[in-house]
Amino acid sequence: MVRRDLEAVREEIEALRREIRRHEWLYYVKNAPEISDFEFDQLLKRLERLEAEYPELVTPDSPTQRVGGEPSEEFAQVVHRVPMLSLDNTYEAGELRQFDARVRRMLGNEPVEYVCELKIDGLAVSLRYEAGQLVQGATRGDGRVGEDVTPNLRTVRSIPLRLLGETPPPVLEVRGEVYMEKADFQRLNAQRIENGEPPFANPRNAAAGSVRLLDPRITASRPLKLWAYGVGEHEGVTFQTHAEVLERLQEWGLPVNPHFRVCTDIEAVVRYCEEWTRRREELSYEVDGVVVKVNSLEQQARLGSTAKSPRWAISYKFPVSQAMTVVRDIQVQVGRTGVLTPRAILEPVFVDGVTVSHATLHNFDEVQRLDVRVGDTVLLQRAGGVIPQVLGVVLDKRPPDAQPFPIPSRCPSCGSEVARVPGEVAIRCVNLACPAQLRRRIEHFASRDAMDIEGLGPNRVAQLVDAGLVRDVADLYTLRQEDLIRLERMGPDSSRNLIQAIEESKTRGPARVLFGLGIPLVGTTVSQLLVQRFGSIPALMEASVDDLTEIPGIGEAVASSVVQFFSRPENREIVRRLGEYGVRLEEVARAKEERPRPLAGLTFVLTGELPHYTRAEARRLIEEAGGRVTESVSRRTDYLVVGENPGSKLQRARQLGIPILDEAGLLRLIEERAQG
Repeated sequence: MVRRDLEAVREEIEALRREIRRHEWLYYVKNAPEISDFEFDQLLKRLERLEAEYPELVTPDSPTQRVGGEPSEEFAQVVHRVPMLSLDNTYEAGELRQFDARVRRMLGNEPVEYVCELKIDGLAVSLRYEAGQLVQGATRGDGRVGEDVTPNLRTVRSIPLRLLGETPPPVLEVRGEVYMEKADFQRLNAQRIENGEPPFANPRNAAAGSVRLLDPRITASRPLKLWAYGVGEHEGVTFQTHAEVLERLQEWGLPVNPHFRVCTDIEAVVRYCEEWTRRREELSYEVDGVVVKVNSLEQQARLGSTAKSPRWAISYKFPVSQAMTVVRDIQVQVGRTGVLTPRAILEPVFVDGVTVSHATLHNFDEVQRLDVRVGDTVLLQRAGGVIPQVLGVVLDKRPPDAQPFPIPSRCPSCGSEVARVPGEVAIRCVNLACPAQLRRRIEHFASRDAMDIEGLGPNRVAQLVDAGLVRDVADLYTLRQEDLIRLERMGPDSSRNLIQAIEESKTRGPARVLFGLGIPLVGTTVSQLLVQRFGSIPALMEASVDDLTEIPGIGEAVASSVVQFFSRPENREIVRRLGEYGVRLEEVARAKEERPRPLAGLTFVLTGELPHYTRAEARRLIEEAGGRVTESVSRRTDYLVVGENPGSKLQRARQLGIPILDEAGLLRLIEERAQG
């Protein structure tokens, strides 16, 4: 091989290192990746090849000489007693077979069994239990030093604060992945865009950003979950195989992904990887590959590790599906808080098993960064396998007459002037009478997390607004049955039910009213913090920015948004009328008598879709009755509550003889135990 000029190679290596370090910083510290995992891996592999060819140019600070990103200085540091090493990646079945050949050669051609696990696309964490109690939670960091995020991880409900079992190990360090389900990620991003906040790039980015927040109360509001996949340091317990580790983790009450499989040879491993390459869209969470591990822990010990990666494991990465298509149009939508959101209307194209015909462009800063224009050919990818994302423009295919997309100066719905709020990326229509805003504000006010008015969906709201019956949310409480019965598809029963649902919503409480008002940057958690501090919405209306920023967890942006909202006379008038119509705007003293706890001492697991309760509502019902809800079935489970399309938990419960209830059976159980 002809070696190139050493100085030219040195310059290329240094350029690669700078680029890789920048992307590591964006990914691990800023939680704002700019390139895909595949693109990052290609950069790293290029650097590894050059350093292998020119070993004299390897330096201790090269990205190839350490595991990952640097821990944030905002958190206390945690030294991992057993390093959380990264895995070598492969994208081809042939490289899996090469991995198997290396393993068997190092073990003297002994028989080798493997365990395959889905590679969850989230944030790797370490959970330290002492005498069964969770005492510390940390991020992976650079693999040897992570960040202490114990208060945040304690808010993740699938992480047990105490291990199950009478005699837990004296020390058990659990390794796992914190993640966010696709549907939860979409809802969170939609809310962030509506509030003028930058959206997360993918579910992994959302999970990482949520765990690394400085305020655990905000982390608690995020729908985070955990899959446990292994152990680090441990005392007082021994294991023979990795499969046994996974089984014991489940017995201790930790959620383990049910799709792991023991494979007797590498061809079974290849078949598993091919199967989940096809099936990954079936999952409600994002996976980006398969982790393959030697099953025998004794063989793992003999194989050992390099400074960077274990020799007994490898990560098979799924191919990333991308497609090119043409932008037919760019439309601007108006949200309930007046945020203008650009959306690309696309020539339909098939990506990752789904036909995509539009993609959000998030905000106008993003439109300018991409310089996307009507008529452009764009590269498209489903971000995190969920949201269609425009990665870039193919400039060679740009039509000669394509014009830059102008930033709107007026609202496309009402024609009013728009404004950019200082400190926000969003552009907003400030006209509160804007028809597009009005419908969405009322929909939000009636939504489940706000006033929960059953029967008041988008179509019904549109009817009320178009008929001139509702001009703001307070008008809902002036509706009469004789007004409603004249509307199309509104008979005596449906009109009576809607009036009753509106009447019942008056008792929801001030935190839900405050959230329902749709103040920018004020979500459910912030609403609760504000009401806890001031006790009522009228008292909150008189607060200054300084008053609000004294509350832990309330920053200047949120405080300014609240003060600005209540500085408008029309908004203060809406609150006054809500109180006049009987909507509860003040906290009430908690009842002194303890609520009945008929399910005290019982542990439940939920699976499938219940007919009348969401998973969160069913969990709340059980917990308010004194029961405990866990994520995985074990011998400690008292009941499995089953809905439609149950998962593998049903089979596990049958194997263990766990009693199985449907929704009606759960309600009967609560009633029977309440009656003694």
